[in-house]
Order: sequence, then C-alpha cells, then structure tokens
Amino acid sequence: MQTALVWFRQDLRLEDNPALNRALANGHAVVPVYLWSPGEAGDWAAGGAAKWWLHHALEDLQKQLKQEGLDLVLRQGDALEEIPKLAAESGAAAVYWNRCYEPWRMRIDSRLKSELKEAGLEAWSGNASLLREPWEVATQAGKPYKVFSPFARRCQPMPDAAPEDLAGRLRAPEKMPAGQELEELGLLPKIRWDEGLAAAWEPTRKAGQARLRQFLRHRAKNYDRQRNLPAVDGTSRLSPYLHWGQLGPREVAAAVRESGSSKGLRSFYNEIIWREFAYHVLYHFPTTPESPLQPKFRDFPWEKDDKLRQAWQQGRTGYPLVDAGMRQLYETGWMHNRVRMLVGSFLVKHLLQPWQTGERWFWDCLVDADLASNTLGWQWAGGCGADAAPYFRIFNPITQSEKFDGGGEYIRRFVPELEKVPDSHLHKPWTMPPRMQEECGCRIGQEYPAPVIAHEDGRARALAAFEKIKEAS
Repeated sequence: MQTALVWFRQDLRLEDNPALNRALANGHAVVPVYLWSPGEAGDWAAGGAAKWWLHHALEDLQKQLKQEGLDLVLRQGDALEEIPKLAAESGAAAVYWNRCYEPWRMRIDSRLKSELKEAGLEAWSGNASLLREPWEVATQAGKPYKVFSPFARRCQPMPDAAPEDLAGRLRAPEKMPAGQELEELGLLPKIRWDEGLAAAWEPTRKAGQARLRQFLRHRAKNYDRQRNLPAVDGTSRLSPYLHWGQLGPREVAAAVRESGSSKGLRSFYNEIIWREFAYHVLYHFPTTPESPLQPKFRDFPWEKDDKLRQAWQQGRTGYPLVDAGMRQLYETGWMHNRVRMLVGSFLVKHLLQPWQTGERWFWDCLVDADLASNTLGWQWAGGCGADAAPYFRIFNPITQSEKFDGGGEYIRRFVPELEKVPDSHLHKPWTMPPRMQEECGCRIGQEYPAPVIAHEDGRARALAAFEKIKEAS
C-alpha cells in the first residue's frame, strides 16, 4: 500500500475534506501533517487570539484522528523545506492538501506543487474552504466583481456542491515521521490573558456542529430581525469554526437548505455569500490587505494620533456602544457584526485613523481573524474598497446605541462602569448632571471618560477629509 501525506491547514476536520478523501480514493495509507509556519506569513502571522483557537483546534483534530487510529504529525518550519522532507521520511508517493487563498500561500503552493511533481510525487490540492472557487464567478465580461449585489445574484443560480462524507477507513503507514508535541509550537499565551476566550468558546468540531444545529433550530428564522441586536444571541457565531475549517461551507449551506425556506434563512445564506465575496476580492486583488482597492485613497489625509488609537483599542472613547464592542473583542476574541461596523466607522471617520490600524488590531484580537473577511470589512468601513460604504455614511454612535441596544443590556455587560446609569442617559452619559454621576458612581472623566471627540466635530472633519480626495481625483 502506498502512502500519502495529507497536509492540514485551515481544514481541521476529517469529514468533507477533499484532500483526505483523495488519499482514501487512491487507496493510500495516510500521514496526517500540520505545519506551523508563521514566518511565511510575514506581517500576517496569526495573532494571539487566533493562535489560542488554533492550539485547541489542533488538539481536537488529534482526538479525531486518534479515533481513526492515526497520529497527527506536528512540525515547525517553511513548507517548501518541511513538506518534501516529511514526504521523504514517510516514503510518500503523494502529497495532498486543500487550497488557501492568502497571497503568500498561493505562491508557496504553486512552487511546492511544481517541485513535488519534478521529484516524481503526485501533488494535488482541493477546495475545502469555499462553495465556489474565486475564479469560477465572473462578470459577463469575464472580470472579477467589485460590488457584492451583482456577485450575489450571479451566485444564486449556481448549485452548491454537497459535502463529502469520509470516503473510507483511514489506515496508518508502515513508517511515520517524528513530530513535535503540541505545546512545543508555543501557541498559547505565556501570560494567561485568555480566560475570557475559554469562557466564550469551545474550539472543537463537535461544538461547531452543535452551534450550527442550535442556530438553525432556534434562531435562524428570526435572523433577519435579530442579527443587528448585540444583546441578543441572534447570530450564528460560526465564523471561527469556518475560518479554521472545523466546519466547511458546504456543510453549512446544506444544513441551511435542509432547514426549509424563510426570510431569516435567506438572510443568513446571504452572509455565506458575503464570505465568498471576500475571498473573491482577495484572490483577484491580492494587495488589498495593505493597500486600498480604490487608488485615490492612497493619499487620504489621515491624522494619526496614538492617544486616540489607544482610547479606541481600550474601549475608552466615551461612546458606550463603541466601548462595549471593543471590550467584547478583547475579552472574548469576537465582536458582534453590527458593532464591528460601528467601531470601524468610528475609528476611520470620527477619529481619522487609518483603516489599516483597525485591521491590524482586529487581526491580533479576533479568534476568527480571516485575511479575506477582515480586509473586506475594514476597506468597507474606510470607504476605499469593494462595495465600500459611501464616504458620507458616518454612523452616529449615539443613535446606533439607542436603536440597537436601547435597553443597554449589551453596554452594561461589557462596560460595568455604566451599570447604574439610567436608560435616559446611558447612551450619552456625559449629559448626566453632576449629582446623578455621583449617585451612579460614574463620574465622567474619572470612572468613565468623556467623549474623545464630539460627534458633530468628528463628522464634519471626516466629510472635509473625504472632500479633499474627491477634489484631487
């Protein structure tokens, strides 16, 4: 029996895994491998929260494989060196993996595939991460999409591929290369700041499957109405499971189809397509993680200010919903999507800080830090990317707070200084009379900050800055 090396990356599951099924279909014994290669990613190496999730997801994958009688081989190093070495050590005749779409990974994959084939090995990559490959969707002129709505309409009639069952019994080879212990990868923080992540998440495939079932059974029908309410558990919270491949999008789409048809389900499916759009844009415009898609924004008159940036990062802007979102992010490694839009708009437009500043902070803090989705979201907030928010759309942090967290449950959960502030002043705590501040134990400028900028002033200078590049273009 010949041996195949199956290289896991962001597909940390056994079911619906094309690379694994390729090995089984060809009758190979399997050497499962995970390679920790942060150096290849440069500035986009996984941040602290993502590494925490990865540690536990790999631990879960080890358990899945152990149930099939296999061990996961863990190594550190660059793929171009380590994968051929592992293939030689195991006597593999083939190397299979599933594609990733980050620019550096695509360059490495192309070179690795060529070198393996030149060495006489079969090299093959499949699709475990998307419903449709980025090159499978194009305009009538054969060009990539830059606007979501026509992209989504183009995808609607295209059938979703069915998820693949595990196509046989896994068999161990005669020779297994040596690996490292999971702890040796150093993914967990040395100073244990991760208690909030552990309280909020269970990074296992079973937990992701359970979350999907519960969402479809209890919350999906109201998704279109409740998805904007951060105090309500109305979203799927599947993004980290999808990013790390503990769930596959084909599995999720199939489960949605099986759940029937409703406005809420259609709205949720549209979010799956939004994720596909993010990968479409990243694939066709690989410089967007660093540079705006719209060239005129390269000369945007940012006003970099470390104090404003730090106030935003720490959830100390003086605007309760903005601060609640930033603290949720740091505590749990995740933020409600409605609040993500608000904090992004606030940083870029009210504070005139570069969108890349927010992109980098999210990258380090999110358990679902995904280059495609993070880039698309931040360029949307900055008004400089695909399907970007128009420059004159500047979210009002007060009215957003009143509309989407009117009762203040979300704010009080993450900003406990405001716990005793009455609803009448919760969304504008700086308007409390001094005596009320004393009674609430929330003195503005002491227990809780005054706004770092007045909404009217932030809006006015943002519009002025956007007018400058509009005139220059």
